[in-house]
Amino acid sequence: MIQKHMTSRLTLTVLLAGALFLGMNPWTQVQAQEFGIGSKAPSIDVEHWLQDGNGFFKPVTEFAEGKIYVVEFWATWCGPCIGSMPHLAELQNKYRGQDVQIISISDESVDEVKALLGRQNEEVGKSFADITSAYCLTTDPDRSVHKSYMEAAKQNGIPTSFIVGKTGLVEWIGHPMELDGPIEELLNDSWDREAYKKEMVEQKRFEENMQKIAMLAGSGKFKEALEIVDTEEKATMSPAIKEHWLSVRNGLKLSGGMVNDEVVTYYKGQIAEMKGNPQAIGQFAYSMYGAAQQGADISLLVDDAVGALNEEIKTADKQLLPLLHNTSARLFSAVERWEEAIAAQESAIDASDERVKTRLKPFLEELQAKSKKAEEKK
Repeated sequence: MIQKHMTSRLTLTVLLAGALFLGMNPWTQVQAQEFGIGSKAPSIDVEHWLQDGNGFFKPVTEFAEGKIYVVEFWATWCGPCIGSMPHLAELQNKYRGQDVQIISISDESVDEVKALLGRQNEEVGKSFADITSAYCLTTDPDRSVHKSYMEAAKQNGIPTSFIVGKTGLVEWIGHPMELDGPIEELLNDSWDREAYKKEMVEQKRFEENMQKIAMLAGSGKFKEALEIVDTEEKATMSPAIKEHWLSVRNGLKLSGGMVNDEVVTYYKGQIAEMKGNPQAIGQFAYSMYGAAQQGADISLLVDDAVGALNEEIKTADKQLLPLLHNTSARLFSAVERWEEAIAAQESAIDASDERVKTRLKPFLEELQAKSKKAEEKK
């Protein structure tokens, strides 16, 4: 139930590139602290309310019983905050009239926020004023609400959202793109706060252990890192965390030169699951190349990764083609399959405009030189 609210992200260095799809969202941390999940939500005293859902909502100081509030912290300079705006608007429109109110709070000046509202979001084709008109957009330059929520909960990054539930307690802390599930469950009274809290405690433990593992792996102590994985996997009761530890184990084995049938099968499955997502496959494949640069043996996975890239090339947008071909070339080069690497890089150049061609040609020349040198050694 809680597992579905966790979103993966890329968290490890290329040294642990095989574990790319295991990471935890950095905004859904629950610290050992006085203020967090289950705490009474402090009242809010926001100075400037700039959007009010086109008159649908009124400013809030105290949270009314039986209603659900999202208190979200953002800034005009924060790309992920800007990127979350259309989703927040979509959520507010979806739950308009169902006692759900979204309140986004910046700590900037009114002029700074209004400057953003006057700009156009080219991706959406609307001004930021139009996009955010569905919900409450505010700014609180004295940072009183920021102190009551962000600092009290030891949250250091934005965007961060707090959900205040029907009884006035903090039910959830996380990234605004992950609000959907918790809001729906809170509305239908199926949300399990204690289960979520336990899950977040386990997540915090996972993140702390990942720091230790990254340090061990960084110094080449893969066996010691794997011992931590084995211990923690046995200790956790969370299916989500167990799945993450499985990813970590395979990533360590890949990076540590301990590739076996289990590792190969795991990553072939990961590649297959990414079918239809060229960016995900490209990112995975390029990171696999990065792991090879650090000494990982990727020879048994190259054909699967390149095959997946080639499938995406058939239907990918034109602007992605040079990068997809180039990634194939790098994978082939990592296992010294020079002729295939050269062919892939030539395809990357053919798919590029003149500006990109200039950037790609030096790698082609490098591949050609390495291929010639390899031939001379025969």
